[in-house]
Amino acid sequence: MDLRELFATNLRRLRHDKGLSQDELACDAEMSRSYLAQLETGKYHASLKIIGRLADVLEVDPVEFLKGPAGR
Repeated sequence: MDLRELFATNLRRLRHDKGLSQDELACDAEMSRSYLAQLETGKYHASLKIIGRLADVLEVDPVEFLKGPAGR
């Protein structure tokens, strides 16, 4: 799994864990829903600024976006 896929997978998981829709997370992180959707599918790279915003809204450390699956 490359880093973009890993980021996308973790972003979706963290959003679901918080019970947020894409619309809610995008609004809270001050980005468009379509951009967030592209991040969640791995089509776009996220800047450090965007990672910081998402981490703040999701109340996680930014490193959570790059953690591999347990047991790897």
